[in-house]
Amino acid sequence: MYWISNNGIELNITKKQAASCSHLGSCDKDVLILMEVPFIRRQLDRVQARSIASFLNEYGTWSDEELASHEGNKFRLLWIACCDIDEEGNNENYGRQQISR
Repeated sequence: MYWISNNGIELNITKKQAASCSHLGSCDKDVLILMEVPFIRRQLDRVQARSIASFLNEYGTWSDEELASHEGNKFRLLWIACCDIDEEGNNENYGRQQISR
C-alpha cells in the first residue's frame, strides 16, 4: 500500500503493518515497533524534517515545540499514515492511489 501526503511525502506500508498501529487504545508501542522495521525506518529517514513538520503543522494539533522533534514527527507521520491506510484500506478501489491529508 502507498500513502502519499498532500505535500508529496510517500510511504510504502502494508495493510497488516497499518492495522497494527491503528486500533483502539494507545498505539504508541506499536508505532515505535514499526518504526524499527528496517524498510520503514529507511523510508522515514529519507523524508526531510521540514517536510514532515510542515505536513503535521497543517493539522494544528501539535505545538511548535513538539514539531521541533524530528523523531517525534516521524512517529506522528507514521501513525497518521497507518490510520489513513487502515481506514481507507477497506475500500476495494484503494491501493496505489494518492490519499491527500
